Amino acid sequence: MSEKKNWSYQLDWLNIISILGLDSITQIPEYKKDKAIKRLSKTYGDNVLLTLKPNELDELVANELIDLMRKELTMHARKQEKMEREFKNRFGTLKKGGIIPINLNDLKDIDPDVDLEELIKYFSKKFRGEDDDTDGDDDYDPYDEDKSGYYI
Repeated sequence: MSEKKNWSYQLDWLNIISILGLDSITQIPEYKKDKAIKRLSKTYGDNVLLTLKPNELDELVANELIDLMRKELTMHARKQEKMEREFKNRFGTLKKGGIIPINLNDLKDIDPDVDLEELIKYFSKKFRGEDDDTDGDDDYDPYDEDKSGYYI
């Protein structure tokens, strides 16, 4: 950055990220950061921006980035809502003191002498969808081919 943008060194990017509701600095493209800084310099002037408090600068930059990143922010919000809905659908019964669904076919494979703690770990992994493949099958195939069709 040039000497005219000295005020931009006072920015607290972690604060700006939290204002925007993002997870990391990498979600803001570098060219949009530069564009926001240039717009603010053009609008307010560098001397005025140097006199502002760092929190005020952060809010100005965050508001400018909201205008520039409207599409990315809506996509991020939709993704967050989708993750929350999936989480509620999957784990909603646990909050209410509900019942964890157990497939009776899973009970066939359990050793009767298994410890209760191991049994709870097994079903919690099943419920979360973290099935570990311990059946000993060799599913490794070095060739990624299309196995959905027939070849003549």
